[in-house]
Amino acid sequence: MSLIVLFNKPFGVLSQFTDKNGRKTLKDYIDIPDIHVAGRLDRDSEGLLMLTDSGALQHKITQPKHQVSKTYWVQVEGAPQGSDLKPLRDGINLKDGMALPAKIESMAEPANLWARDPPIRERKSIPDSWISVTIREGRNRQVRRMCAAAGFPVLRLIRYRVGSWTLDGLEPGQYAEL
Repeated sequence: MSLIVLFNKPFGVLSQFTDKNGRKTLKDYIDIPDIHVAGRLDRDSEGLLMLTDSGALQHKITQPKHQVSKTYWVQVEGAPQGSDLKPLRDGINLKDGMALPAKIESMAEPANLWARDPPIRERKSIPDSWISVTIREGRNRQVRRMCAAAGFPVLRLIRYRVGSWTLDGLEPGQYAEL
């Protein structure tokens, strides 16, 4: 039986166990031998990070050909309307090629959202809003690049779901073994 660990990665933590620059890593939170990250999250992103001792599961989650869907809660600068989000729904051109069409929905700020440390920058003259973005790829900083290309820079990015696993019940820095 494969071990699966669901971790709510806080902002500022690297998705690896070591860092020669002394930054926070997974080792500061998880002390389980022989597990590996299955899909990375950037240091400035938060939310669900999966780890496993199964090379097959790690491969399935990380390889684009398997198209495991991932849902992100994204706080963006601006107030996109339906037509503003159409390029994301249709597939948007990025520097490394066309992104597959994404499922995009406007949403309220997630319930029970934890405070981010440090807080996001806020501007009095520019509103911000939340969207849910579901993709089936996993290119480097893809959701950030997609939103920027559509004219809505990302202020905060939280991965909520990978496949059928979610962040539900995990506070930042907490993990659960399945």
